[in-house]
Amino acid sequence: MRFKLIALAIVAGLGVTSFTAAAAPAQQVVSSSEVELLKAQLAALQAKVDALEQRTDAQSDINVSTGQAVEKATNVTAASDKKLAALEKAINNTTLSGKMYFDFTGIDQKNSDTGKTSASGLGLDVKRFYLGVDHKFNDVWSANLTTDFNYVSNDGETNLFVKKAYLQAKFDQAAVFRVGSADMPWIPFAEKYYGFRYVEPTLTDRLKYGNSADWGLHLGGDIGASKSFNYAVSVVNGNGYKNPGRSKGVDFEGRIGFVPFENMIVAIGGYSGHRGQETETTSAPNTAQRGNLMVAYASDAFRLGAEYFTAKDWNNVLTPFSDKSDGYSVWGSVAIADGVSLFARYDNAKLSKTLDSANKDVYYNAGVEYQVTKGFKLAGVWKHEKADKSVGTPVPPHVQNVKTNEIGVFGEVAF
Repeated sequence: MRFKLIALAIVAGLGVTSFTAAAAPAQQVVSSSEVELLKAQLAALQAKVDALEQRTDAQSDINVSTGQAVEKATNVTAASDKKLAALEKAINNTTLSGKMYFDFTGIDQKNSDTGKTSASGLGLDVKRFYLGVDHKFNDVWSANLTTDFNYVSNDGETNLFVKKAYLQAKFDQAAVFRVGSADMPWIPFAEKYYGFRYVEPTLTDRLKYGNSADWGLHLGGDIGASKSFNYAVSVVNGNGYKNPGRSKGVDFEGRIGFVPFENMIVAIGGYSGHRGQETETTSAPNTAQRGNLMVAYASDAFRLGAEYFTAKDWNNVLTPFSDKSDGYSVWGSVAIADGVSLFARYDNAKLSKTLDSANKDVYYNAGVEYQVTKGFKLAGVWKHEKADKSVGTPVPPHVQNVKTNEIGVFGEVAF
């Protein structure tokens, strides 16, 4: 545009000059005022051209600056979109979960020798609060971190542990490998069919004849298109998830399950090791061993099951004496209305068949469960336990028993 205007000005100037030269013969003399007027007009025209040129240059600078700003904004937007996509992917591949067991009950506990114990009274217990984070890297690899918080009123202390922390590789439904602290083969599996863990742990867990999680290597899965068989095996430190310390050797626990039809299970399991108590400086005379059997059926409307365990030297790893113990548990529940179920359980165990035949434990409970909403249920429960044991002091050897009755409300919140 500016080049056209300059050209026009030049042409105009040349035209004026030519006109002056052509007119000279006719007029012979051109007045100086006319020349000055032409010069002024040419100067004004030149000023307009210069001003227009400056405006054109300024507009070009604006266009360049605008283009640069647009390009910069586009780059920033692309980078932000990339970051948002990465954040969205991380969120979509990460799952937060939680589960809390709590109760508000009254306990009446009596020792046959000394009368009421300090465990008696009214109080609130948060038996467990699990908070878990699962992250999926891809279809094979994932990771889990689950914390375990609990507060029990009769010991007056809160505790926080890492229950599970593992890296998982799922190569197939029949081959799921975990390294770290993860579920052990037996206790969590039995809990799934029992269904009332928030009221009371299962037999093996309640009597402390096993760990629900431990540090080590874990492999398990379902076999067959119909998942008729399942298995799990763990090679662990033996101390349980609360104590990841090293021991001289490793412990082994395994389980095999058969599913004859939907909701039914027949499972056997076993454990062998020194429970993390044998170290390079401490020898273990005995090896702790445990065998398990469970037959159960579990559906939304009906549950019925039985668990049996037998153990040798479970509490005598470091002593020169050998001992045996065994026990069984029977449980059941039935839905009587929408969201309402009745349940009951009975346990009987002999905890020292060789060294103290009087050492027995009998436990039973009964209650009604109400599903308040999804992820939240309450149960009114009555529990009774009688634990007998031979003692030699402060009176001559006799059987001392501790009877515990507990009644109240138990709850589970899960998300």
